[in-house]
Amino acid sequence: MEEAGGSRYLKAPFEVHEQRFEATERIMELQFLGVEKRLERIEAMIEGLERRLWMTVYGVVGVILTQAVQSVLSYAPK
Repeated sequence: MEEAGGSRYLKAPFEVHEQRFEATERIMELQFLGVEKRLERIEAMIEGLERRLWMTVYGVVGVILTQAVQSVLSYAPK
């Protein structure tokens, strides 16, 4: 007895390829999710480093300005 749509032997190879394709798609989706999570962690670390860098820059500028003001005040007439 044959099915109405044709022989199962003709459909079987296509079903295998379709299953492989679906499995490959799922694996790729999981890999992309993993990469996306890693990128989010890297971005968060970069933002933290950027904040620290700006705090360091502001601190150095503050020290330089303080020294400049102190030197100007030391030359002012008393």
